[in-house]
Amino acid sequence: MSIIDAVLGDFFWRALIGGFGVALIAGPLGCFVVWRRMAYFGDTLAHSALLGIALSFLISVPLNLGVIITSVVLAIALMLFSRNKTLATDTLLGILAHSALAIGLVTLSFMPHVRIDLTGLLFGDLLAMNRNDLLWIYGGAVIILALLILLWRGLLMSTIHEEMARVEGIPVERLRLLLMLMFALVIAVAMKMVGVLLITALLIIPAATARRLARTPEHMAALAVVFGFVAVGGGLSMSWYLDTPAGPSVVVTAFATFLVVYASAGRLVFRI
Repeated sequence: MSIIDAVLGDFFWRALIGGFGVALIAGPLGCFVVWRRMAYFGDTLAHSALLGIALSFLISVPLNLGVIITSVVLAIALMLFSRNKTLATDTLLGILAHSALAIGLVTLSFMPHVRIDLTGLLFGDLLAMNRNDLLWIYGGAVIILALLILLWRGLLMSTIHEEMARVEGIPVERLRLLLMLMFALVIAVAMKMVGVLLITALLIIPAATARRLARTPEHMAALAVVFGFVAVGGGLSMSWYLDTPAGPSVVVTAFATFLVVYASAGRLVFRI
């Protein structure tokens, strides 16, 4: 047996490798969530994941693909509805977030023949990660990192000053849609790690922690990845030694790191 087979055959190492893969893409994207104040939007897409799972069983497609499709459709719907000023954006997000979650739960209740671990979907089941999950995570990571490298300047410019970005010919609306699509992909691959209710925490907390120490946008993105690694490693160790649920333990570790950094660091040195 090779070393790779031995490592992938152990559930703890599979969970650690998968968690690091999620942190690798959640860090940079989480920076845009923080900069653009899109936390509630992330929650809305995450809650729609449960509806995507239910639809996956109805149309017999892989769970990850069903979640991506549902998140993308909801993201496009949000963009279209947001152009209509009848409802405030936060009101619209609240309606869609909780409605998608409720519809998903009701739809699953009508499928008694489907055996599904609802707790694992809501709060994550990181220790049950398999090789197929790793392929989804690192395949998604390659796509997202490639897009971020190609679009970084445009995304950053449209985040700092949207009107100036338009004047310079940057396709702001197209970049916003691509950013939403990347969020949808992260949610699909991170779902098994922390569950649909905690995905946004993994996007926000490491990025918010990094913001306290960063001096440039690129520095913040790199630090967010590092703090994501710390959260995954610490959370899995906590789960291993204290027999706590793995997904919530990752979030608790991220929150503890956030508190330590904000209590010990000086004033905020970088802001968008």
